[in-house]
Amino acid sequence: MSDEFYFLDKSDTDSKRIKAEREKARELRVSSWWKEKIQKGVCHYCEKKVSPKMLTMDHLVPLARGGLSTKNNLVPACKECNAEKKLHTPVDLLLQQLEAEKSKNDR
Repeated sequence: MSDEFYFLDKSDTDSKRIKAEREKARELRVSSWWKEKIQKGVCHYCEKKVSPKMLTMDHLVPLARGGLSTKNNLVPACKECNAEKKLHTPVDLLLQQLEAEKSKNDR
């Protein structure tokens, strides 16, 4: 993924909001819900099978882009995918995929 810069909303990047959301994520990380979610050992993005201990908690919509630490916004991701995703959202990733396919077909 290319390094792009984002126009982040100040209210989304408020340090108090981010801190509160990270605390919620820490609480969910020790819950039986999360333990069950990572037990399969599958990355949400690349679908590779890895050790559950190697999975990280990723916010589909990043906190800095207004995402919340809720069960439907948290997925297990391998460290490589999580690092590559950065501040992208699922829509960003889909658009990049479509652009790549279009440029491939235009050749």
